[in-house]
This record gives sequence, C-alpha cells and structure tokens, in this order.
Amino acid sequence: MRPGVTVLQLDTHFPRIAGDVGSTDSYDCETEIIRIPGASVAGIVTDRPDQIDVAPFVDALRAARGDVVVTSCGFLSYWQSHLAALIDRPFLSSSLIALDRLDDPETTAILTYDATRLGGVHLGGNSRFVRSIIGLNTDAHLRAVIGGDASTLDATKAARETVDTVRAQTTKSLRTLVLECTNLPPYKGALAAAFDVEIIDILTEIETVRPKSIRPAFL
Repeated sequence: MRPGVTVLQLDTHFPRIAGDVGSTDSYDCETEIIRIPGASVAGIVTDRPDQIDVAPFVDALRAARGDVVVTSCGFLSYWQSHLAALIDRPFLSSSLIALDRLDDPETTAILTYDATRLGGVHLGGNSRFVRSIIGLNTDAHLRAVIGGDASTLDATKAARETVDTVRAQTTKSLRTLVLECTNLPPYKGALAAAFDVEIIDILTEIETVRPKSIRPAFL
C-alpha cells in the first residue's frame, strides 16, 4: 500500500511521541519515515540555511512513496521551492508556508525551537513576520531533549513550559499561533486550553493538502 505521508526525518533518536510529525501514532494513514543520514539538529537549525547540504534530502525525496512528503524540521523552509520542484506531489518543508495565508504580524506568533537562528531568510516573502517570532527558552526541557538527542522526554513538563513560554512572550492581541517546530504539536492540546487562538503546525498543513491523514486528536 502506498503511504499517505512520507516524513523526511532528521538523523535523531529522541522520543517521537504521538502528535510529533515523526510518530506514526499521529496519523490515520500509512506513514513512511525516511531518516536522513548526517542531518543533525545543529546542522539544520541554522541562520544560514543556504549552507545546508540538501543532497541527502534530494535523494530521500526521490525515493519517497507518500502522497505527501514533509520534513521534520521547519528550518528547512528555505528549501521549499527547490525541493517541491523535484516531485509531482505536495511537498511541505515547514508550517511556515502557512504564512502565505496570514495577514497580520501583530496578531500572529511563530513559536520556534531557536528564535536566535530563525529569521527573514527562512520566511521568504513573508519576512514582515520576523517580529512575530518567539522561541523556546534556552533552558527549556524540550529544547534540551531535542538538542541533546536525549533518550527520555517528560511530556508534562514540556507542555507546561511551552504554555508558559507563549504566555510570557505574547499579548492579548494574539489570534494565530504558528508552531515552526514539528516536535511541538503534541502540546497543542495544552496550548488550546490556555489560549483562544488558531493553532497552525505541520500536521494541520498535512491535513490541508491530504484530508483524513491526521488523527483528529492532533488537529
């Protein structure tokens, strides 16, 4: 059976819990996970995305069998047009492509893994949203798990810290929250309970182009 979704996953081993783009428990369809050799978090989460060696991603993309192909790191948004042109199916590098549909940076926040490295170069023609970028704290549990490729994850702690981060870095004018990091959707329930906003992430983008791909609990 042809997979509904192929995930081009960084070469990491930290826990991929339900709701994470790299967890098969996030999907209501057959899912193919292709690990990209040598693609580390440190190498992809960079303010110089033009320096990323995308050759391994190109190879994986050409081998991908899914109806939709996605990546597991939003920092690859810089390569959206380049990689999308290589296949005849939808390709989603990042939830940041949703910015094409949004209008108001003043009511939008982009929650990223590292706000010091995500910038206008990643946003392309939507660079006006640079001032909307907020980031996980440098001492956040989830950031330590991802960056250190840890073997354990305290999801309750990660959810609490993520909510606290958004609360501390946004105002009451917030209407739309974009989760750049594909490891953040597991905490969308906690975010939705804390904030009356639209939440956009890589899973909602997959669902947009291929309905009934994502389990309803993660939409």
